[in-house]
Amino acid sequence: MPDQQAKPFLKWAGGKTQLLTVIGSEFYYKNNDQFIYVEPFVGSGAVLFWVLNNYPNLEKVIINDINIDLTNAYQTIKTNIKVLIDILEKWQAEYHAFSSKQKLKKEYYYAKRALFNQRICREIEQTALFIFLNKTCFNGLYRVNKKNEFNVPIGSYTKPLICDKNNLIAVSKALRNVEILHGDFAKTLIYATENSFFYFDPPYKPLSNTSNFNSYAKTRFNDDEQIRLKKFCDQLDLLKSKWMLSNSDVKGKNPEDNFFDELYQSYQINRVLARRSINSKASQRGQLSELLITN
Repeated sequence: MPDQQAKPFLKWAGGKTQLLTVIGSEFYYKNNDQFIYVEPFVGSGAVLFWVLNNYPNLEKVIINDINIDLTNAYQTIKTNIKVLIDILEKWQAEYHAFSSKQKLKKEYYYAKRALFNQRICREIEQTALFIFLNKTCFNGLYRVNKKNEFNVPIGSYTKPLICDKNNLIAVSKALRNVEILHGDFAKTLIYATENSFFYFDPPYKPLSNTSNFNSYAKTRFNDDEQIRLKKFCDQLDLLKSKWMLSNSDVKGKNPEDNFFDELYQSYQINRVLARRSINSKASQRGQLSELLITN
């Protein structure tokens, strides 16, 4: 039986699993032994794992994110998968034992959330807490406040799959030769060459005041950050690197909002349909137009 292909180990707002076909059709690959793939906002890694599954012989793969909990999780899965699985399997059994005892279940969840926010555990246990909360919180949403405290309430799942052992092992194998960075996206500029392809999936520009799901870190990714990212793309263009960028289509929500159309007017702007399932109101989940911008 062939090895299982790796897929995202987290549920993540704005995940790209459903857009892989269209992203794959725009993916740039230079067939030589020096090709480099760089993802400065890796998130849940849907595009990363698609690339690793489809192009297993890449010279170099670099991922980065500003979210330290996320990059620690990637590093732990890469280097210490057996111990991580042991912890998650234990917590899964304990949590499932409370499936019909709502009060005890809530106490268990909020105790784990409080421990996560204390940030006193060793990295492997902190990663286990991160994955546990992602699988058991409301809608799989990751959100922190200005103190960098995870503040999402418990979800309504009866017996969620907290430890997807087979996929975690597949992810660990896929990450074997991946370089994992933590920090600002601009630090990835050192990998820009004419043999590089960058894929950007930054925190999206909100479509409304109530749809701001970009609180993945204690600092917000505002319009100034969007503009700084565009200037970074200009730098890549000058260095002859290829790139692709995803973002929200604010013009689809408000025809008079030309923020991205003006910002990226010198590049190719494509509009694609995506289904978004993370919204506090079920009636507001559905298909939305998103941007896929390339040079």
